[in-house]
Formats: sequence, structure tokens, C-alpha cells
Amino acid sequence: MGKYVITLDQGTTSSRAIVFDGSGSITGMVKKEHRQIYPKPGWVEHDPEEILENQIEVLRSVVEKCNISVNDILAVGITNQRETVVLWDKNTGKPVHNAIVWQCRRSAGICDKLIKDGLEDEVHKKTGLIIDAYFSGTKLKWIFDNFPDIRKEAEKGNVYAGTIDTWLVWNLTGKRVHATDYSNASRTMLFNILSLKWDEEILKILNIPVSILPEVRPSASLFGYIDKKILGKEIPVAAVLGDQQASLFGQTCFEPGMAKNTYGTGCFLLVNTGNRAVFSKNRLLTTIAWGIDDRVDYALEGSVFIAGSAIQWLRDGLKIISTSRQCDELAEEVEDTKGVYFVPAFTGLGTPYWDMYARGAIFGLTGGVTREHIARATLEAIAYQVKDLVECMKEDSDSGLSLLKVDGGASVSDIMMQFQADILRTNVVRPKVVETTALGAAFMAGLKTGMWSGLEEISKIWAVDRVFEPQMDEERSKKLYAGWKKAVERSRGWAEN
Repeated sequence: MGKYVITLDQGTTSSRAIVFDGSGSITGMVKKEHRQIYPKPGWVEHDPEEILENQIEVLRSVVEKCNISVNDILAVGITNQRETVVLWDKNTGKPVHNAIVWQCRRSAGICDKLIKDGLEDEVHKKTGLIIDAYFSGTKLKWIFDNFPDIRKEAEKGNVYAGTIDTWLVWNLTGKRVHATDYSNASRTMLFNILSLKWDEEILKILNIPVSILPEVRPSASLFGYIDKKILGKEIPVAAVLGDQQASLFGQTCFEPGMAKNTYGTGCFLLVNTGNRAVFSKNRLLTTIAWGIDDRVDYALEGSVFIAGSAIQWLRDGLKIISTSRQCDELAEEVEDTKGVYFVPAFTGLGTPYWDMYARGAIFGLTGGVTREHIARATLEAIAYQVKDLVECMKEDSDSGLSLLKVDGGASVSDIMMQFQADILRTNVVRPKVVETTALGAAFMAGLKTGMWSGLEEISKIWAVDRVFEPQMDEERSKKLYAGWKKAVERSRGWAEN
């Protein structure tokens, strides 16, 4: 049996390949960033070919870097940015349009019309989702509406579509497999999460031919084999999982009520609801967590669009920091934000507002405000947005949150994790391996191929790095959060004005 599982972690800003051993430890990792394309304000695209090339490059590089034999690789798992959608010519293999990224708001007008037509309830009951430009379905409709030639070719059966996992699986298997998994399909706004099928009525409303869509399989499945040309040997692709569901699995949140939050480009809070789809009263999303064999598990999810990318903006946009770590260093130099609130609604607001027209704003600026205060306000903004999600989940589940497991790149920030515990009034638990998205895909692939015997063995692997306990006075915590809510209201509906 092989000694390693490799995860291909295709994210919003980079593609990574990470090697895990049987103890769940990272043996090696290689990462490569790709371009963010902004054709218009609020529009975001990626080049699918650049992503594919980068993903293959980091896969080859990590095998070389770790000096491992391909014979020792048991399986590959894929995890990916979810709602981002790609259309390609199935005969030439070339994309017919840039990938439209999950953050992109160009299909907001289409969503407005669907809502005006009274389709919100129907879409929510079938897909578990809110009608929003975030999801893949209206992105596909936008392409077809604006490029009639692409629609024509799609109707002739010459075009394939899929989320990034589908694009990778198709190419990595030598163009043999057009498939996705339940977790990714559940993010398209085209998939019925109860019948586990593409929904014919929604497809008809959006005028999307079902022939372009991939076959949908359980997350732990043999999706095919990595083409021999890539590593010199065929290796099974044994798991595909959307990044946030992979993180829930990597945090070993296998039981109903267990929750995690990932601090990445955005923030995503998921709570496992077991084999029952729970529909939210607070505009949380109901999503498929994963499928293993004949069992499907569900989750409630809250989504924050801008989290780590707000820190990136300080670095690349404002240029007031040169590294992400410097944001922490500056924030630690001041006791508070001097009354400053930063609402990073660059592409609208997610849960619970679902306001496609909100825009970013910084409130409370005075002459005494420095970049240190702006840096601290940025970290606090991320924590406030997570608090918004937790408040919704408390109401939906009628119970408090006993603890929150955290992961993702920005979770390494001690100052932000402490503020998160303070503002939530709840313990925040960070694991030793914060790369839990990649770990979850590795666990799933290893589970499918026998590296681990079952969920119990995997649970024993998960280990705590640090627990952050609330230290702030509760009255102060409430006052700060009230200020945040006021700032959010002032940022809303801006693009409609």
C-alpha cells in the first residue's frame, strides 16, 4: 500500500499540492499563485488554462521536492474554490470564456429578475441556496445570454461546463471523465439537494441545457486516474470535495452540531446537521457536506465574501503593508481601532445580508487614525463578520456554540483569534494542522483507498494547537459589535444609488 496521499488544493488565489502521510502530517507543499482578472468593478475572472498548468506544475514539483516515489502515492484528492464556473469546448479542450469567479457580481441583474418573478422559495427549497450572483447557475446564464454563439454550441452538445474540480478532473484524467461530487454540485443553484439530481425546472428557467453538466458522484469515489503523462504512473483520484466541506471533514466535524470556520479569501462557517437537510430561517445556506457510499451528510453554512482578501488589499491595493504578517504586527501596536470600522464589502455582503449592492467603506476616520488602526480594524472586521454568522446559527439551532474550530491561512493570527473569542464569548480552538481544507480531501481520498480504516481512526489524528478563551469584558464586546452593525447598515445598497 502507498505511504502518501496528495491533495490538489485549487483555491481562489493559488493552486497547491500538499503531501500527507499516514499520520495526517504534511510531508511537503508547493504553491503557485494565479492572476486575478477584474474586467469591471465587481467582476472577477480567472484563466482556466493558467490554473490547470499551475496545478500540474505544483503536483510535479511537490513529488520532486519530497523525493517520493510515485509508487508510494496511494491516491490524489481534489478540493477547490466552489462556485467558480468554467465552460470549455469538449472537442478542442479549450475554454470558451474565462472562468467566472464565485466573488463576481456580474449576474446580479439576473438574480434580481428571478427574485422579482417570485422564485426565491422554490430555489431555496430545492437547492438550499439563496438566489445570489455568488452561485454558478446565473453565471452560466450570463455567458449564454451575452455570447449567443457559445449557447448555440452548447445546445449542439459541443460544450462542457463545470466548477473548477470538474475542469481539473476532466483534464487530469486525460479528458476521459466529466464529473463532480455532491458538495460542489450543491453550490451551483442547479442541483436538487434532496433528489440528488440536476433540477430540470431550474435549468428550464435559466435556459441551461443539462447536456453540458457533469455526472454527480459521492465525494469519496474513484473519479478516474491521473494521466500517466503527468507523473509517469496512473494514480487514482479518490475524492473530490468543495473547499469548505473539505475543511469541515478535515476538522473531524463528523457529528451533528459540530462547527468550524475557515479564514481564507472569504470566511465560511459550517455546522454539520447529519443526514438531515435543515433549512434556515436566517438566510443561512443549506448545503451538502459530503457523500460517502450511500450516505449523504448536510450542513448549514454562512458565507463571508471578503476576509483574507481584505488583508491582501491592504498589501496590494493600499500598499500600507508589504506582507500579510505585517498586518498583525501593526495591529498589535495599538490597543484598539480608535473607533474605526472597516466594512470590506468589495463584492457585496454575504450571510445574513445577501446584499449584492453593498460596497466597502471605512467609518470613523479622524486625524489621529494611523495605518496601525486601519490594520487592526481589518482584522476585527473579519471577526465581526464571523460573529454575524454565529448569531444566525444560534437562532436556527436554538442552542449556543460551545466552541468554534478554526482553520485557514488567516487563523494563524493570534491577535485576530483572540478578538474572535472575545467578540463571540466562546472558546476558539485552532488545530495543529491549520491546512484542514487540504487535510479533509486527503482524509476522504485515504478513506476511500484504505489508508485509514474509518472516521474513528481519523478523529484520533486531529490535534489541538491552541485554545483562545474570551478575555474582554462582555459589556465592551456588546458595544463594539453594536458599532459594527451600524457601520454595515451605512455600507448597504451603495451601488444602487
